[in-house]
Amino acid sequence: MKTIQRFALGASTVAMVFALGACAGMSSQDKNTVIGAGAGAVGGAILTGGSAVGTVGGAAVGGIIGHEVSKP
Repeated sequence: MKTIQRFALGASTVAMVFALGACAGMSSQDKNTVIGAGAGAVGGAILTGGSAVGTVGGAAVGGIIGHEVSKP
């Protein structure tokens, strides 16, 4: 079981590094939209017990909020 957990941690770390590297050419508003969507997805998943609908809904709401907060 420990091997699976270590593999999952390593894979998620690598994915996060690549995802953050992809943000290099984004505008501030784009970055805030992505951050909001990620935070909303996590929040939606936690609040609904891992429901796919809650995760997607949280990502959508978080992305909209992140986009609107950084409007010029």
